[in-house]
Order: sequence, then C-alpha cells, then structure tokens
Amino acid sequence: MNDTGASGPGLVVGLGNPGPKYADTRHNVGFAVVELLAARASAKFRPHKGVADVAEGRLGGGRVVLAKPRSYMNVSGGPVASVLRYFHVPATELIVVHDDLDLPFGTIRLKRGGGEGGHNGLRSISQSLGTKDYLRARFGIGRPPGRMDPADFVLRRFSGSERTEADLAVDLCADAVEALLSEGLEPAQNRFHALTS
Repeated sequence: MNDTGASGPGLVVGLGNPGPKYADTRHNVGFAVVELLAARASAKFRPHKGVADVAEGRLGGGRVVLAKPRSYMNVSGGPVASVLRYFHVPATELIVVHDDLDLPFGTIRLKRGGGEGGHNGLRSISQSLGTKDYLRARFGIGRPPGRMDPADFVLRRFSGSERTEADLAVDLCADAVEALLSEGLEPAQNRFHALTS
C-alpha cells in the first residue's frame, strides 16, 4: 500500500459472525465486502488453522489476502492476529471492514487508527494486536429505530427496501478497499468520502 510502502501482501479482514443464523445481517457487512472482493479476484476461501477462512489473489495491482474470522465478532482479535503472523503482514497494512452504527446507512468512510466507537470486534482486534494503528473501512448501518437496543439492531437483516441500497454500498465499499490497496489512504479518502457525504 502506498501510504506505508510495504511490498508484501495486503490483508483485508471482514468482520461478522459465522453461520447461517447471522448471514446477511447488518453486523455481517464486513463478510459481504470481502466475499465480493474474493469474487473480483477469482479467489476461493479455504480454512486457515481453524481460526479463519482465507482467500489469496490479486487486487489493486498487488497481492492480497482476504480473511473472515471463524470466531464470533466480539473475539475476532485472536484469529486476526494469527492470520497477520502467518502471512507476515504488519498491523499497519491491515484493513478491517466493519459495520458502523455512527454513520448513516450506506455511508463509507476510511481511516487509520482512532477509537473503536463501542465496536467489540475492533476492541478485540486492538487488544490482540497491541495497537489501534490499522486501517478501517467503516460501513454505515445507521442508528436503530426508536428505542431498539443497538445489540438487537445490528443482528437484524436488511429490509426489502434497504436491500438494493445495501448491495450498492457493499459494491462501493469493495471499490474503496481496492483504492486503499492501490492508491493509499489519502487518495482513497478523497475519492470515496465525497461519494457518500
């Protein structure tokens, strides 16, 4: 990636919960993005040491490893650290794709470091890596309606009326991750933040 000058593979981790019960929920948009990226790279996911499913291919002009932890979201850190070590990727080259309650639905934001915003998956990763200095692709899912508990909201599937917009946002987020890989953080921010401002 350009902003750090690394020559090894980039690592893109999508956050989500495993199993059909959680498929297509708001909390699993990270999985949806890396699955789309794998399809673009003609790469197949395979089990990795029982902790994650990984796919290797080329995106953005370079090698990339895509990963989906097999653990539940709140304990993603161990699997992410294991994959980083195995592929010799520094934490600064990690891109984590995750849902974000604090962004309007369909908004995509890219950043490096910062707080976790109450996101337990990010907190687990930061604790396991011993740093917050990794890249994040934040996928806005909006706030829950009325007095709904955010924990319940993130585990809900998108409504029929939201589905098309969600699919478009997944596509846009995948584009943004490719730009991160090929162009670096600031150029990717300049391109994609303007599209969903």
